[in-house]
Amino acid sequence: MSKNIGLLANTQKPRASEMARKLVNWGKEEGIKFLLPPNEASILGLPGLSDDEWRSAVDFAIVIGGDGTFLRASRYVMNWDIPLYGINVGNLGFLASGNPEEATNDIEMILEGKHYIEERDVLEGKVIRGNVQKYTMYALNDLVLTKGAFARVIYVEVKVEDQYLTQLPSDGIIAATPTGSAAYSLSAGGPIIPPHVPCLLLCPICAHTLYARPVVFGKDDKICLIPKGDHRDLVLTQDGQLGYEILPSDRIEIMLSKDKKVKL
Repeated sequence: MSKNIGLLANTQKPRASEMARKLVNWGKEEGIKFLLPPNEASILGLPGLSDDEWRSAVDFAIVIGGDGTFLRASRYVMNWDIPLYGINVGNLGFLASGNPEEATNDIEMILEGKHYIEERDVLEGKVIRGNVQKYTMYALNDLVLTKGAFARVIYVEVKVEDQYLTQLPSDGIIAATPTGSAAYSLSAGGPIIPPHVPCLLLCPICAHTLYARPVVFGKDDKICLIPKGDHRDLVLTQDGQLGYEILPSDRIEIMLSKDKKVKL
């Protein structure tokens, strides 16, 4: 069955760019067309499509790189029904798990329908300052509230559905999906949660208390984080790649998105 295959790659890694070119050349020999978005097309010196044209035309996409590349790709297709298949040429391969040596065979199997599609939950985060919604963001792995470079704890009030839960003195707090439970949260002592389990994980970072533990919440729970005090060096990171300035008394509301998924 003929399909339009998108090609996304970490063009800053020579190995990823080299493999992208190999796949395009292989596709020409096999009558398989790969579609490139503007960035990849420009770097590789190949014809490409605009962002919207690419998203509208692609049936599924090959992502060449590591898990960081896969996370960027997930945001790029977040509002579109485009399954992603990752080929790992990076350091980690939890998301981009395909073997480069088997890439052409894997693509042929996908084209023949010998695959299944898995949906992963996505976090939806909102930063509310006063009565104004300042930012809205989506993350496949995690949203992390953290302090700056100085070695002082921050105090964060945690609410669940507007009910007070606790106030944590810590270096920060990680809110993670089951997919993200194997990322930063794992390093902070959080549990590994299978990706098919619908839940939200809250994990403190270096909490200065004897009683702080990671907590797993239900799929419909809404968590609210409110930094206290006068700490002016706070950042909320989105999948470890994008950052947002947070001020004391901002409300950070986090829940599993009701209408967005990432398909693998």
